[in-house]
Amino acid sequence: MAVYYSKEKIAEIITQYGGDAKNSGNTEAQVALLTYRIESLSAHLRINKKDHSTRRALLTMVGQRKSLLSYYAKKDIYKYRALIEKLGLRK
Repeated sequence: MAVYYSKEKIAEIITQYGGDAKNSGNTEAQVALLTYRIESLSAHLRINKKDHSTRRALLTMVGQRKSLLSYYAKKDIYKYRALIEKLGLRK
């Protein structure tokens, strides 16, 4: 299943977390973008329970986000905690 996200929404997320619309390589922006994609795929999987290819893609994204968050926690623990709070992860 190919999911296409609007360029406006992606630019908005990158601007909000990366600081600039062209700063898509920022760790915060990447984690925020992955979180947005994970939430949308999770909503899709609640409806389509037998879509296993999407489930596999979701698990890949979750692993990628986990490794980015692990890197960010090692790099700057205070910014990591602020990002977790801002995105609403780890309740």
